[in-house]
Amino acid sequence: MSNVETNLIKPFPVAFSGHTLKYEIECICKIFLPMRKFTFLYDTTQLPADAEEGAVLILEQLGEQSRFWVQVQYRGQVMEQEQQFPACSPETEKQLCEYRFSAMLFRLLEEITDLHPAWGLLTGIRPVKKVQPLLGQGLSKAEVCEKLHEKYWIAPEKLSLVYDTAMVQQPLLEKTPKHGISLYVSIPFCPTRCSYCSFVSHSIAQAQNLIPAYLEKLCEELKIWGQLVREQELLVDTVYFGGGTPTSLTAAQLEQVLTAVQESFDLSHLREYCVEAGRPDTITSEKLQTLRRFGVDRISVNPQTMQDHVLETIGRKHTTAQTVEAFRMARAAGFENINMDLIAGLPDDTPEGFHDTLEQILALDPDSITVHALTLKRAANLFAEGEQQVHNPVEQMVQESMRRLPEHGYAPYYMYRQKNTIDNQENVGYARAGKESLYNILIMDESQSIFGAGCGASTKLVEPCGRITRIHNYKFPYEYIRQFDQLMQKKEQVREICERIREQEAEK
Repeated sequence: MSNVETNLIKPFPVAFSGHTLKYEIECICKIFLPMRKFTFLYDTTQLPADAEEGAVLILEQLGEQSRFWVQVQYRGQVMEQEQQFPACSPETEKQLCEYRFSAMLFRLLEEITDLHPAWGLLTGIRPVKKVQPLLGQGLSKAEVCEKLHEKYWIAPEKLSLVYDTAMVQQPLLEKTPKHGISLYVSIPFCPTRCSYCSFVSHSIAQAQNLIPAYLEKLCEELKIWGQLVREQELLVDTVYFGGGTPTSLTAAQLEQVLTAVQESFDLSHLREYCVEAGRPDTITSEKLQTLRRFGVDRISVNPQTMQDHVLETIGRKHTTAQTVEAFRMARAAGFENINMDLIAGLPDDTPEGFHDTLEQILALDPDSITVHALTLKRAANLFAEGEQQVHNPVEQMVQESMRRLPEHGYAPYYMYRQKNTIDNQENVGYARAGKESLYNILIMDESQSIFGAGCGASTKLVEPCGRITRIHNYKFPYEYIRQFDQLMQKKEQVREICERIREQEAEK
């Protein structure tokens, strides 16, 4: 085994002295070393004696000056940088100290790895939120891009992408109703598990015996949410069924959940009702008609790729032909807002294959197309198989979608980033005007509370003061079923926060 292969297995040690600013430092390291694990050492200026690679970050107070010193060892090279600034403390000026260390570490890793991340220093998952305050100041596109480039070193094409996305979102967010909430309904089952997926989902075959009990509890939780919404005089703005694959349920089971939503909530103010149909092999005419009957007006038919050999590699048990058939069935059922998801960088895919996938999708003419960059999470099967399987030119694929989709009338309307994304790329939703998913925009903007129902669902409560509280349901169906009563006790916390929100609004 070569030294490089050995080092891919060894953790990358990071030593701190004079501070404990771990989070941002780890994020910067992951930009350049996405497949590595990290160990952290505190109150030391040295790496372990047997470490061939690693980083050391030292902060010293020298009278009226603070000394920042960073060293990186990587693949036989050693580089270091030192800077001094007016005295600052990580206790009182944490963000400033983090930024200075991050910038120094970034430049060293950039030089030593010869990688040049297009998103620069930016590590957060919501880049658009960096643009919105600048738009609020009345700055032009050039001024916004200049400020973001100066601080984060973001490449021009990404600056344009994030600015254009913010401009599409702005008028839609202005129409968000006061006292509006979104409802998320979790259906955590799939026909099979894809090799790249880390969502807590369960194959229908394995979970068959759990489904009736799960749906019974889910409908009960929806009823409880409905009571709270009425009590707090809230308006349901959007509804989103996700998972998992909601259409892995039978038509009768879907109707059971849809009925619970209809009977528990006043949907007369609803702006969007979306179901993530997902896997084409789960979509039938009967299920589509059921969704239409209950007012669902947006669905996703998600091929991920239109290359049959890639579908086989990643463990999806459907074909390109089934995707086309499912899409046409959805159109015939009357759906006028259909999204299709693609993933750039799947194993065995190529730039030529991704180009062909784009051409086939564009020929179907969906209303929106979401392009995800492959993200390897710890729970995904592919993660354990190492870096060698994921050196696809993801950046080339993403750039083609950025170029081709606007040519066909699709504009970026929401985006987010994730850790361990191959080539440090992003996920972008493109849509024709008026076909944007409001739920997707709202969940990324974090300006509206979201009530989550079902296992793995999260409730997000947004207060006028800017505080956001997250309350999580149990991850697994058996936990959700067995501990349902304890879980429902958390609704009292939601009630208290909703009342606090009312008080804050009254004080304005």
